[in-house]
Amino acid sequence: MSDSSGEKSKKDFLGEAEDLLTEINQNLEELEETYQETFNPDTLNAIFRGVHSLKGISGIFGFKKISDMSHRLESLLDSLRLGKIDLNRDAIDILIESLDILKKLLGDAEKDKDVTDIEVILSRINAFIAGEVKGPETSPFDILNIDPSILKVLTEYEEHRLKANLKEGRRIYLLKSTFDLQTFDRDLEDLNRHVKTAGEVITTLPTSGASPLQGIQFTLLIGSNENLEEIRNKVGGEKITIEEVQRKKGSERTDILSRTAEQKARPLPTSETSLKSTSKTVRVDIERLDKLMNTVGELVLTKAAVGRISKELRELQGYTPLSIDLQRVSQSLDKRLSTLQNEIIEVRMIPVGQIFSRLTQVVRRYSSGIGKEIDLEFYGEETELDKFLAEEIADPLMHIIRNAIDHGIEPPDIRRRAGKKERGTVRLRAFPRGNHVAITIEDDGAGIDPDIVLKKAVEKGLVEKDAMLNRRETLDLLFLPGFTTKRDVTEVSGRGVGLDIVKTKVSDLSGFTDIDTELGRGTTFTITLPITLAIIKALIVDVSKEVFAIPITSVSETLMIPRHRVQKIEKKEILELRGEMLPLMRLDRTFQLSTDEDAENIKVVVVGFGERRIGLVVNGLLGQQEIVIKSLGEILKAVPGISGAAELGRYQVILVLDVEALIEEAIARKRV
Repeated sequence: MSDSSGEKSKKDFLGEAEDLLTEINQNLEELEETYQETFNPDTLNAIFRGVHSLKGISGIFGFKKISDMSHRLESLLDSLRLGKIDLNRDAIDILIESLDILKKLLGDAEKDKDVTDIEVILSRINAFIAGEVKGPETSPFDILNIDPSILKVLTEYEEHRLKANLKEGRRIYLLKSTFDLQTFDRDLEDLNRHVKTAGEVITTLPTSGASPLQGIQFTLLIGSNENLEEIRNKVGGEKITIEEVQRKKGSERTDILSRTAEQKARPLPTSETSLKSTSKTVRVDIERLDKLMNTVGELVLTKAAVGRISKELRELQGYTPLSIDLQRVSQSLDKRLSTLQNEIIEVRMIPVGQIFSRLTQVVRRYSSGIGKEIDLEFYGEETELDKFLAEEIADPLMHIIRNAIDHGIEPPDIRRRAGKKERGTVRLRAFPRGNHVAITIEDDGAGIDPDIVLKKAVEKGLVEKDAMLNRRETLDLLFLPGFTTKRDVTEVSGRGVGLDIVKTKVSDLSGFTDIDTELGRGTTFTITLPITLAIIKALIVDVSKEVFAIPITSVSETLMIPRHRVQKIEKKEILELRGEMLPLMRLDRTFQLSTDEDAENIKVVVVGFGERRIGLVVNGLLGQQEIVIKSLGEILKAVPGISGAAELGRYQVILVLDVEALIEEAIARKRV
């Protein structure tokens, strides 16, 4: 790991750890205020989960002292939540002291120091656990008329909560309800939410009392201070029965109230604990960053205007003191605005690994649904992408993975006969590519047969029967709406949707989609995206006296060539470029503008990636400029070949070309 990535990892850890300690501290304050009277077990559970999470991330990042301290504190909290140790003043004090030590350890980590000793506090925690653990008790459940089969299946924590409810003098109820099999999960969640307004849900158990035709039945064990009628009014229903678990004769309610609070003075802290935060990070709503970036976008236009005025002033007056001063101001504004823009873009960047990790659940769900075993492998998770783009690309990635599982990976028996391992593999890789980020999704399945693809496309009327398509153009047919080679519709795919959605979504993000396949070896999809869409550099071009912008991230090179080098194949213009054939598209004809054929040389802007490249023929190149793309609105949203509009200055609004759509248009012309 490089020094910069290691430093960033430490900052990420410090930010996450401080958030956890803040949450633990808030819950500990609530516990201290309420433990003697209205103790809420969820508060203690929240502290336990926070310490458990802190132990996990500190172990991952290699902060051993924090991990060891969290581990012992977790053991203490587990004993408290299970009732093995009384939650008294001494327990609260040792929790507070432990939290102070954790804050000091976090400060050591931030400063790369190791000065805080944890042996004393660890010894105190160990002694506290050893001295306070209770011996075996007689069962307090003997006083309840409750089915022993229910008591047998209670977890250790649920037994503790039942004992705690009895100690606090609460009534114990059994609630039974039958739910429809189709909706039982949502209905049960709703019931739990209503019950919690009246008391505590100690356990929820499935019951075999109902037949499959009736649905599924659950039994809830509840502790509450309210009487039976009040409980029925809050959670009652047609399919719900509630009964109080009566205490056996001779056991009075007052006999159960045995909990008393210990009143002891809190010891003074042994040393001062700094209130200063160790983390230098804050969490910011992405919408705030969007607004800030929009403001920077407007400033970019202002910067361009200042630069234009400076240039015009020099042309009119020469290098006067005023024009020189304005030029310096313009250059200073340009430099500082570029720094601000880059810093905001850096803040918006997140590692794509955050998106990759979500896909694990998708693989498990869909692979199990069709009886296939899949291994999902990640590479390049640290590659960074704009937060907006990362979130928007999540669904297209899911579609491709679903497609790979259903269409690509063969069933285990077929893979075995083909000499492959029974478990299929899907690999996700992310890596920088200039001003872009490329994400590949590769499977080791059966691959795709281009001949079958072309045959299906002809059957569906998507291409002419005698269409002459090369391998690349044939595979691109997979992205057409409604195209599928799957005969049977399954829950996973085969409905003729998916890849066209991927293509459209990636294009909307100014990206490109590519596919490569080899029969018997597998298929690889490649998605190429710009690092950010906020403010982009564009090549400004002239097409028949109309001005357009081409995102510079889509441009590979510009050419000026003699007209005689342009060849025609089947009425399509082609340019031979370094041994490869480059299709040409004349933008004046595409947008039905006036055509000028007199020039001896033509200017070509080569756009796209790999084999998906075309040459856009323009009349002139007007230079590069930073632009802010604005939406055309719902009415003009579907205009082909145009992705938005931008302002150049002097209130001049130009159209921004959708390069992916133009490439698709060029490919489509070859199909007919």
